[in-house]
Amino acid sequence: MGTISFEELKEFYQGKSVLVTGHTGFKGSWLCRILTLAGARVTGYALKPPTSPSLFQAAGLEETMDSVTGDVRDLESLKQTFQRVQPEIVFHLAAQPIVRDSYRNPVYTYETNVMGTVNVLECVRLTHSVKSFLNVTTDKVYENREWEYGYRECDPLDGYDPYSNSKSCSELVTHSYQKSFFQDGRCAISTSRAGNVIGGGDFANDRIIPDCVRAASRRETIIVRNPHSTRPYQHVLEPLAVYLTIAMRQMEDPRFGGYYNVGPDDCDCVTTGELTDRFCRIWGEGLEWVNQYDGGPHEANFLKLDCSKIKKVFGWTPRYHVQKAIEKTVEWSKAYLAGEDMRAATDRQIMEFFGERNDTDV
Repeated sequence: MGTISFEELKEFYQGKSVLVTGHTGFKGSWLCRILTLAGARVTGYALKPPTSPSLFQAAGLEETMDSVTGDVRDLESLKQTFQRVQPEIVFHLAAQPIVRDSYRNPVYTYETNVMGTVNVLECVRLTHSVKSFLNVTTDKVYENREWEYGYRECDPLDGYDPYSNSKSCSELVTHSYQKSFFQDGRCAISTSRAGNVIGGGDFANDRIIPDCVRAASRRETIIVRNPHSTRPYQHVLEPLAVYLTIAMRQMEDPRFGGYYNVGPDDCDCVTTGELTDRFCRIWGEGLEWVNQYDGGPHEANFLKLDCSKIKKVFGWTPRYHVQKAIEKTVEWSKAYLAGEDMRAATDRQIMEFFGERNDTDV
């Protein structure tokens, strides 16, 4: 079976009403573009893009979909959008996603990541058109013991920092709603815990690849604050393909609802230093990095996922190893810096990943 093909995506999603929260973010923008190319009727609900520049603006996505500016903490506004759109499928990506920001503003982080999830699920409960719901969380939901083997879906949830902990809470909220309100099978519910993603169009602060791109564009040395931490890095299209698969398969058969890790193979769990080395080699132009640990807040040193469940259930295997993921990120970033048409560049990478010619003009 392997990764879903573009034809399968199109066959299932064409004409379906899909709501994506957090659509102006990095992952949300890529997801909405895939859905739009597949012929879905896409509505997004989110705050304005979290960064400037942003992929959402660079690719001009606002004019390609129904984009609602709203806060997931605002239940009434969210209800109005659900009532108007009557979505069949909901992807919940809206979150405060930065560990360091969660230390600076823990209350906002919990309000967004916990009560935001409650509000979205409440709208799903009240909107009978919804048949499939996926809450996108993170690999950081697990109680991290810094051990060598990957965390499995049955391991205890207990994130350390406010971001990770709030996402653990978001998981628990989802489990409770599923057991309390959706046992009748009218809507299939899943969560997906993804490892670190990289790809073109991520302009966030405090993330290693955006830091690398910014330094490269200014011809400066890259500053790496934690080169020895090991993370499961994967290209952004990998987990998105899995999210789309889960939402599709559980809508066809609710027994596929559940909790799923999605991360790269073990060989792609690399240290931040190695990731930066590879980035410098692929970018060229004599790019270098320096270790400058800044004594910042606690972050896990070692973290990886056991993805055997998703491989067994859906026959999934990653398409890109970490080297290819970095190459694609550099390709997109250089096109952006050269002033190319970024919607076309984004579409090209989507079609290439799903193994299709790019003859779509949406």
